[in-house]
Amino acid sequence: MKTPDSSYFPFIENSDQLDRVIDTIQSEVEQYIQSYRLKALVLGVSGGIDSALCAALLAPVCKKNGIPLIGRSITIETNPKDEIARSIAIGEAFCTQFEHLDLTPLYFEFRKWITVEDQSFRTRLRLGNIKARMRMMVIYDLAQKEGGIVIGTDNYTEYLTGFWTLHGDVGDYAPLFHLWKTEVYRVAKHFLASCNEAQKTALEACIEATPIDGLGISSHDCEQLGVDNYDQADQIFQAYFTGDNSWENHPLIQKFKNSTYKRENPYSIARNRLLK
Repeated sequence: MKTPDSSYFPFIENSDQLDRVIDTIQSEVEQYIQSYRLKALVLGVSGGIDSALCAALLAPVCKKNGIPLIGRSITIETNPKDEIARSIAIGEAFCTQFEHLDLTPLYFEFRKWITVEDQSFRTRLRLGNIKARMRMMVIYDLAQKEGGIVIGTDNYTEYLTGFWTLHGDVGDYAPLFHLWKTEVYRVAKHFLASCNEAQKTALEACIEATPIDGLGISSHDCEQLGVDNYDQADQIFQAYFTGDNSWENHPLIQKFKNSTYKRENPYSIARNRLLK
């Protein structure tokens, strides 16, 4: 699906709905694990809310099914210390197996093979994409080694804005994919009641943190999206997709349109056109 239908509105807010979301995600993932006889779930833990919530929701599922939730915090040059600290706290609180890896030396070795002439936005974007793809190489290799799959952490707001790296931070199973970013926060806050003290502290820190990509592209997510916060982003999307065309030229909607190629990747030529 490229754009939301009416089922995406209004936003999920009340307690009963949040309970159902949590129960559904956990039961669906459990069924998937059993159907494909998975031996592990592998998760990149960034220190942000999305991977933190994935860890929190999937830890009990993995425990129930007797498989490990394997977490890796993979940092490269531009990750701030507080983000790294949050990722480690989440990994230690929720994951069965967890390590923090610093790929900065490998990243700078790779940079010798590409041209970096300035620090323009385009250059920072290129370098950020390289970092995301390096991290995913590690995660996918680990999933292959352990007989598991990679958990994707994208949400629907990020999907619509193309706020992800092709062949980078996209996993095999994305439990949060059809939740708006503001709904991710609501689910996380609701789930706190199910956490022990260490888990609650780690998850609360991610809820309260300023969302950043950790790739050195911008100082915070919303700077790239042209909004003040994710509440504003989701409200603009709701207005636009329910018929308010006054937002047509807003940077967020332009970002949605300009990232269409990502949501159609890989683009292909239809067979009937090949034979035309």
